[in-house]
Amino acid sequence: MKQWESSELTNKDAIVITRFQHGSVEAVHPSYQVWSYKCLLEDFNETIYKDLIKLFPCAYLHNYKEDNIINNVFYSEYISKAPIFLKSDASKLRDFIKQHIKYGDSRNIIYRIDSGKIKPSKNLSDELNSMLSGNEEFIMIDSQKVIYETILEASKNIDKEDKQTIIVSGGPGTGKSVLAINLLVKLINERLVVKYITRNSAPREVYEVKLTGSFKKSHISNLFGGSGSFHSSESNEYSCLIIDEAHRLNEKSGMFSNLGENQIKEIINASQLSVFFIDEDQKVTLKDIGDIEEIEKWARYFKSNILKLELDSQFRCNGSEGYISWLDNIMQIRDTARVNLKDIDYDFKVIDSPEELHKIIRKKNKDKNKSRLVAGYCWDWVSKKNPELRDIVINNFSAKWNLDSDGQSWIIKPNSVNEVGCIHTCQGLEVDYVGVIIGEDLVIRNGIAKTYPEKRAKTDRSISGWKKLVKEDRALTLKKLDSIIKNTYRVLMTRGQKGCYIYCVDKETHYYFKKLISNTLES
Repeated sequence: MKQWESSELTNKDAIVITRFQHGSVEAVHPSYQVWSYKCLLEDFNETIYKDLIKLFPCAYLHNYKEDNIINNVFYSEYISKAPIFLKSDASKLRDFIKQHIKYGDSRNIIYRIDSGKIKPSKNLSDELNSMLSGNEEFIMIDSQKVIYETILEASKNIDKEDKQTIIVSGGPGTGKSVLAINLLVKLINERLVVKYITRNSAPREVYEVKLTGSFKKSHISNLFGGSGSFHSSESNEYSCLIIDEAHRLNEKSGMFSNLGENQIKEIINASQLSVFFIDEDQKVTLKDIGDIEEIEKWARYFKSNILKLELDSQFRCNGSEGYISWLDNIMQIRDTARVNLKDIDYDFKVIDSPEELHKIIRKKNKDKNKSRLVAGYCWDWVSKKNPELRDIVINNFSAKWNLDSDGQSWIIKPNSVNEVGCIHTCQGLEVDYVGVIIGEDLVIRNGIAKTYPEKRAKTDRSISGWKKLVKEDRALTLKKLDSIIKNTYRVLMTRGQKGCYIYCVDKETHYYFKKLISNTLES
């Protein structure tokens, strides 16, 4: 039942715009919503799948008048699975109910469903196993496999009273997400109530697509969730929560950051076994609170047993820990002994124009659809309101940010190679080759890496409110901003497994990187 009175079309799968108390917002279509609930019950309520109880979903919008929007052909896939009835359809709804419910509840079906044990169905387990089987992207090697088996061993104690918190540290490309997805599938196979959690929706949407094999949503979506949905969860509601990109966790939840107390606290409370995958050098917004110390603090609060593990093999950057070590050094994130790229089998180039950079990425992309152009968030997203405009304009070069229609699965949509991605659509994901436009928020002056938050786009929410924070504590805030900007480019420049090509808007910065590469070739 919905009290909606109006809606607007979108070009996003199963998404409409409707009006709530605080204004217009995007929401899932009612037919999709109720159909997904049906899938959730069929996959996790033991009474339903064991007793072969049939569910027939529908949506009733009793205040909504026909407008050819809510029942538009664009949403027909989900309306066919869960019919939608409007204000004038009361008799049709009655006929629908009479068609599927012929007798009273003499077998106490509602009670049995309500008291049914929550446990993944075998059908769901088998489906996930078949999707993962033979998929090279999800094959684990080296320390991934060791840590995987260690966590599985810990999962055998889930039914015991003590909570368990496992913290898995690993830099870019160490395979945190691959390990997380394998754990999700295996623990579902063990018939445990498990969920894969990220603060940023991009990794969730991409892995949903890779597991389902299409761009359409399915009941697989019920296994993935955001980090802000546990503020009202009961203690130990889940057997295991797998938190990928844990460095991106926030304190408050909700659209207006007005719900809950602390996402880390709420996740550990909600789960018997909590597995946090983290890289503390990938915090990219002022709201990111995820670090090992914070996780340990809340684990101790719940008297949870703590186990710390570390992934040490580098896969993303062509097996090269040296490249990331060099990157950390030249961007002055940390001092390392790596001063050049000599003997490093990784394709790093400085390109003289954004046009040439985009041309190279398009060419690389033709083979496997695994090359993308990204940029620092230094240009306003003007095309969101006016599709005729270009967002990123540099001399004769112009391009758009990733299209809103692609959502967070931008990085795997075939046509997205013609657009420019940002930190929010590529963090936690990877391609073969990445092209990076470095904006004026990061420049090199006399060999010193300097950051300028005022050069960030007004539409970027990553550092929203920074001017006020500078007035309150200038030194601490500027230190945080410096780290966020450097971390952002570190993340962007480590998305490519085989190579990274850069263009710097600032000329001195451009020549600085050029000289670094030249010195490597001469040495």
